[in-house]
Amino acid sequence: MNDLSPLAVVGNVNVDLIMGPVAPWPRPGTEMIVGASEVRYGGAAGNVALAWRALGREFQIAANTGRDALGNWLRNGFAPHSDVWPVSDGATMISVGLTHPDSERTFFTTKGHVADLTWSDVRGTLDWTRLSGGTLLLCGTFVTDELTADYDRLLDHARDQNIRVALDTGWPPGGWTTATRNQVLGWLGRCDCLLLNEIETRELSGSHAAEEAPSILLPLMPDDALVVVKCGAGGVVAATRDREMLKVPAPAVEVADTIGAGDIFNAAFIAIRADGRPLLECLEAGVRTATAAISTSPRRYGMDEEPPTQGASV
Repeated sequence: MNDLSPLAVVGNVNVDLIMGPVAPWPRPGTEMIVGASEVRYGGAAGNVALAWRALGREFQIAANTGRDALGNWLRNGFAPHSDVWPVSDGATMISVGLTHPDSERTFFTTKGHVADLTWSDVRGTLDWTRLSGGTLLLCGTFVTDELTADYDRLLDHARDQNIRVALDTGWPPGGWTTATRNQVLGWLGRCDCLLLNEIETRELSGSHAAEEAPSILLPLMPDDALVVVKCGAGGVVAATRDREMLKVPAPAVEVADTIGAGDIFNAAFIAIRADGRPLLECLEAGVRTATAAISTSPRRYGMDEEPPTQGASV
């Protein structure tokens, strides 16, 4: 394991409450009984870390928690990595995910503690020397307010330390305004891999389709950069500056829930890519791992994996 390329993730770790399925949307003032619910460790960075743990990869993670019972629960779930995380005085962030019969989902999220994570926190948490030559994934961009304001310093530091940067911003709560789009475009010159879903890619590139967007975004990135577009049930599309474009379809499965599917794809894809495997193999590994996760309950990351013990009561 020590010969594998080092990995790290920076972003939001929070509590996920998954409930559903819900259809149709209930009328105000009524109550609806749903078939399932689960409280689990989540957030974009949390989902990546859990996948890496399940895949047997060593990794670093920089995050924070709130100073409350839910924060303590998160710290227990991510120990020993969480031993060095800062504690925010704010309440722990909770994301309620409502699943729907068509596999879509709706989120209600409180911002909470993750908005207080700072560049100083991240810089002091990660072992940058050990990470040199490896890959750092930035995610949860639009909920880590303090950190995002210092992304330029973080990106510059990563490049100074010979660390490749992958970026998955997620969806901005205020939508893709001109200011938000320009901000993200300004980061791309220091990002080696961009991982967005189809709608996010279209918005960032100026309404270009998944197969057209890379030609708009790649010229803004380093010469050996890569753009990956996650298309849900449609699989993934990836393109490089030398115009190589690959598509990997997603197999048809019975879906348990799709929450975190993109994060899990990121985890598997980045881990294999960091070890120098061919692009097609990396994409296939990402799709395979995400498919296993969304089609199993309790969630698993390989079809032959033993069910996890994670998910204890809060």
